[in-house]
Amino acid sequence: MAKCEICFRHCEIKEGGLGFCGARTIKEGKVVAENYGKITGIALDPIEKKPLKRFHPGKNILSVGSYGCNLRCPFCQNSDISWGLEVSEWKSEARRISPDELVELALSMKPRDNIGIAFTYNEPLIGYEFVRDTAKLSHEAGLLNVLVTNGTAEISVLRELEPYIDAMNIDLKGFTAAFYSKTLGGDFEMTKRFIEEAVKFCHVELTTLIIPSENDSEEEMREISSWIRSLKDSDGNEIGKSIPLHISRFFPRFHMRDKAPTDVSLVYHLADVARENLDYVYTGNC
Repeated sequence: MAKCEICFRHCEIKEGGLGFCGARTIKEGKVVAENYGKITGIALDPIEKKPLKRFHPGKNILSVGSYGCNLRCPFCQNSDISWGLEVSEWKSEARRISPDELVELALSMKPRDNIGIAFTYNEPLIGYEFVRDTAKLSHEAGLLNVLVTNGTAEISVLRELEPYIDAMNIDLKGFTAAFYSKTLGGDFEMTKRFIEEAVKFCHVELTTLIIPSENDSEEEMREISSWIRSLKDSDGNEIGKSIPLHISRFFPRFHMRDKAPTDVSLVYHLADVARENLDYVYTGNC
């Protein structure tokens, strides 16, 4: 048995077994990423699709993902590679790509306006070693690195990635501990700490999916936007007002098909509420 130290779960894993995320295992007594270099999705995407609105707009980025996740969001948009029944199938069909090979592929796409590599689709932090190794080589080759994450990881993981990540989009899925623990199987305080540290060293944009009757009140949006506004840089200066927030419309899917899509007018209204505190608020899926 050995303990994984990636997130709040601190899974005790047996030799050859798997942690809660389905991607970390024990090999010769040490915790390693079973999904290292195993790619289930790869595509050249517009940077705005991450979504990043204020980081090299109009450019493309090579997006890659593996499998596994340490949350259990019932509305997951990538359930087939995160925690749905199809994950085991994806594991066997995953394409193996080394960090060197991925960087070479990214470089070959520079004529198509590719600026670098985005680690996305599943939760990249549960396989942070591959992100770290690839992003280091990517920087050495003059490329940029983007992380799209739920932000549910220890600060020690963030520190290892800090020298190599240029931008992040981090999910801030709601603003109550109950929603995070009961609905997502997550840790609200860990996510907030992660965001607080991330904004100190790279460009950060945040995303909140508005789910009817779950996190759709004016009060909660005011709390979210007020907290974002209070964020500080490494020198203690308040920078939160300029941190972009993406407010997205929910559609029923996966294990949450009992709810109707979020009313478009509500998404627009909550965006206006957020603008009371923030300079850059964007709506999505409307």
